[in-house]
Amino acid sequence: MLRPELKNGNKLKIYTYPDPVLRKKAEPVKVIDERIRRLAQDMLYTMYEAPGIGLAANQVGEASRIIVFDLRPKENGRHPCALINPEIIDAEGEVTTEEACLSVIDYCADVKRKARVRVKGLDLEGKEVSLDAEGLLAVCLQHEIDHLDGILFIDHLSALKRALYKKRLKKKLKKSS
Repeated sequence: MLRPELKNGNKLKIYTYPDPVLRKKAEPVKVIDERIRRLAQDMLYTMYEAPGIGLAANQVGEASRIIVFDLRPKENGRHPCALINPEIIDAEGEVTTEEACLSVIDYCADVKRKARVRVKGLDLEGKEVSLDAEGLLAVCLQHEIDHLDGILFIDHLSALKRALYKKRLKKKLKKSS
């Protein structure tokens, strides 16, 4: 069940940079039980509400290797997907695209990624699945799997661009407190 039936969920808190939870490496899910399925549903609900196209469990404070994603706009009908213990098993080519993140507020930048990836993982029933992806889906999967390893898209930027973002964020956070 890579594509879970979309049910109402609970809106979870999305942690934002520089919260240390975003730097924690997520642990593999050993048992896919009702708690894990509920978490995936809540993550999907949270992602749609944000709105975003992908979300990793550690972005909502759970150190479990779970990602959810849906690239289809609401008006074209939802296409929710959940993947447990995802890993990139093959990658090729190169593409640079503009990325943003629900955990990195008010910032987007061009990031270099692999153009095509093959990802394997488990669906919500525990069955092994494999996805071949290119374009936006490939970028989204790489972005979310990075989160599970404690890596943010800004880590792919030059030191100067990261420093400028951190300075701007510090100023913004100072203003709001």
